[in-house]
Amino acid sequence: MVVGDILKELQLTPSTISHHLDKLKGEDLVRVRRDARYLWYSANTQTLEELLTFLYSECCSRNKAIKPDVLIKLCK
Repeated sequence: MVVGDILKELQLTPSTISHHLDKLKGEDLVRVRRDARYLWYSANTQTLEELLTFLYSECCSRNKAIKPDVLIKLCK
């Protein structure tokens, strides 16, 4: 998505969006590419998959903080 579309969708200020996108980019959770005067952001699915795998193993398998069936319902 371009930043303008993200702004409309989330209804946040440009400085807030910029701050959060910069943090997500810094952690390699989103990728950005410039196309003329637009910045296009997309999810880095590989990094997100690694994060979700870690969170699932910590919260659902090891610590049992969240029951797996709750997560399945949330994903539907």
